Amino acid sequence: MPGITRTRPLIAKASVLLALLAGFASAHALDLKQAVIVTPPNLSGPERKAMTMLIEEIEKRTQVRLLTITAWPSSNAPVVAVGPRSELAKFAGPYAKELLAVRKASGPEGYRLCVKRGAASSGVFVIGDDARGVLFGIGRLLRELHMSSGNVTLADDLDLATAPKYPLRGHQLGYRPKTHSYDAWDLPVWEQYIRDLAVFGCNAIELIPPRSDDAADSPHFPRPPMEMMTGMSGLADSYGLDVWVWYPALDKDYSDPQTVAFALREWGEVFSKLPRLDAVFVPGGDPGRTPPKLLMALLAKQTENLHRYHPQAQMWVSPQGFTQTWWDEFMTIVREEQPAWLTGIVFGPQVRLDTVKLRALLPAKYQLRHYPDITHNRQCQFPVADWDTAFAIAEARECVNPRPRAFANIFRIFQPPTIGFITYSEGCNDDVNKAVWSGLGWDSDRDVTEILRDYGRYFIGDQFADDFAQGVLALEENWHGPVLANKGIETTWQKFQAMERAGGPKLRTNWRFQMAMFRAACDAYVQQRLAYEQELERAALLLLQPAPEKGALAVLDAAQATLDRALTNRVAPELREQISVFGEALFQSIRMQLSVSRHRAIASDRGATLDTIDLPLNNRLWLAARFQTIRSLPDESARLAAIREVVNWTDPGPGGFYDDLGDLMRQPHLVRNPNPAADPSNLESAFVGFADQKGRLAEPDNLEDALRFSWLNHAETLRGTPLRMHYDHLDPNASYRVRVVYGGDSLQKLIRLVANDDVEIHLLMPKPQPIKPVEFSIPRAATARGELTLSWNGDAALGGNGRGCQVSEVWLIKESPAPAR
Repeated sequence: MPGITRTRPLIAKASVLLALLAGFASAHALDLKQAVIVTPPNLSGPERKAMTMLIEEIEKRTQVRLLTITAWPSSNAPVVAVGPRSELAKFAGPYAKELLAVRKASGPEGYRLCVKRGAASSGVFVIGDDARGVLFGIGRLLRELHMSSGNVTLADDLDLATAPKYPLRGHQLGYRPKTHSYDAWDLPVWEQYIRDLAVFGCNAIELIPPRSDDAADSPHFPRPPMEMMTGMSGLADSYGLDVWVWYPALDKDYSDPQTVAFALREWGEVFSKLPRLDAVFVPGGDPGRTPPKLLMALLAKQTENLHRYHPQAQMWVSPQGFTQTWWDEFMTIVREEQPAWLTGIVFGPQVRLDTVKLRALLPAKYQLRHYPDITHNRQCQFPVADWDTAFAIAEARECVNPRPRAFANIFRIFQPPTIGFITYSEGCNDDVNKAVWSGLGWDSDRDVTEILRDYGRYFIGDQFADDFAQGVLALEENWHGPVLANKGIETTWQKFQAMERAGGPKLRTNWRFQMAMFRAACDAYVQQRLAYEQELERAALLLLQPAPEKGALAVLDAAQATLDRALTNRVAPELREQISVFGEALFQSIRMQLSVSRHRAIASDRGATLDTIDLPLNNRLWLAARFQTIRSLPDESARLAAIREVVNWTDPGPGGFYDDLGDLMRQPHLVRNPNPAADPSNLESAFVGFADQKGRLAEPDNLEDALRFSWLNHAETLRGTPLRMHYDHLDPNASYRVRVVYGGDSLQKLIRLVANDDVEIHLLMPKPQPIKPVEFSIPRAATARGELTLSWNGDAALGGNGRGCQVSEVWLIKESPAPAR
């Protein structure tokens, strides 16, 4: 047939091309499965540990165990030569002279990684500028290797010399009940995880003492906290990594000499038991509520205490959560007294300024460290921008959260004035984020996609390096903007399913892949549930409209039955079952606690996604509560009036306007930052925030706390930054009033409203509890030009997290003119 005749040459040509490409690739890949490792005979302890890591991590992925010798072999076997530059002549064999002659620029912790081919033998060289350079050079080699069962290859044109941009690149690893996985890990798991972090350039870990703002025990603890802390300190030391301790000052009154004496004994006991301790970081708040003068006096004594056991260890402090008064007191001490015992200041959550402004205020003698929260998604330092309420409810604050591009932006904004970072983490949910921060800490200009390819190649498998990287980027895109408008969510889920099919049983047991599958499945499930439950609510409200003809009680029953289909006729049950399977697999593989009842997670908002994934995504509970109230009304006219209020809830009337400020599609009058990416911590910008889960967890027979869906979200600003709405095209001859719902997670905080910056609508006032709409008249002069700006603000001197200026719903209602007399 003519069509087939034309196709055959094309197929033949394509086959030849593929064969040529395969030959080209193999010709430029150095086969290392028969290689031997050559090292100098006198490696240091951390260098020997790094060598063990190299051998074992290759064997885990390939079933090939490379032999180690201390002299260049006489055979032609390929060589992996590893050691410090100072010992190069002892391990580089015939290439020593050439490598010594050319020293490529690197620096502390730096290394050169290169391939040399010769007539007799070929060599891969890892040349560390120091012991850590050996470790990180090995880590880079592991990330560059192409490994599969029985195979180890490396591109033979590899030649790079590099050193880290930031001297501090670490992650907090808190063994405490509040975390959703760490509290179940024993020392072998910790060693593996510390190894994994080091492979991506991490040079420090931060531990938490036995007493913190947490429970004293966990049902998952494999050993007592002090024993584990000692063991983790020893593990880090064995790899040559720095050990920090995050040590909150929690006692009630440090003006009491007995309290100070107790703290010195308690802290000293911890310090004395740690085999390595390089620095102590004491947060000024979150937790802690000690005035700066007393706190700094305590830390002066604790520094002396620390130096009894670790003479070179440093003391750091953060001004987290300070009120304006405390901030001023703290800065006076730092700037004017300049205590000699203090090494530096930590910038973390709830600090009033950004790193650039803070660095400008500090004396040059003090270093600045970053303490970024990479584990939380909402009610945190760097909330997910424009997160849909459905995700905020169903996946909550601590779910699996790879955010590579967002954190690359955050890194490049906040890191430059600092010496580096130790991130805030509460479990393995943020594992990708750790790799991104470590990678950028080494090379801040590196494309995060390349970091993710390294992550995919090393942790997931060589064949999935790019697919997994693109999948992680797609997971981040899933969270951008309204759920129902995001067509990529289902595609992302299909992408991970395809990887699972290709990877087989081995991939299915990989906890990092399990986390990605779990998130992709959750995203797809939330999207399907949201579409279904929103449609059920629309149908239920339509059923209420003929109440005058059919009777209030009859339409209430019909509407309730429709809403209850979310429970009696659930959407996507097969997908929901897969989520449960993934959740159980994660508990078995990495002890990720995704349910309070099944896995004994500490709380539903601490990563227990299996407990939040089915929370209502519409007004079902609030409507059920309203229906109960309406049924109890004494007469039909009252019931019909109450039904009209429910049906017309968002109607502002003729000439009016309505905004649901937490709904990305229904906030047309909210004044947003035109460049929100420049202010990812929202220090000066309005952003979407969320209430706690209390109203979502109400059961059908206990609905007192049920909230409207629109009260579970809000627009907010921090501290004194105004939250603004702007209206134009108003009737200059009309009078207006504003109806507002003050929702949020800080109902005890005061809020103020002004018009056009100079017309007081109400003074600082408490928010109504329980939540309900309140109304205020707008002076006619404020709208006389046909425009209006409403501005809310909280207390500018507020400490803590700074939240409180939170507004859920706003109606601007045009009042009907008074009847003519």
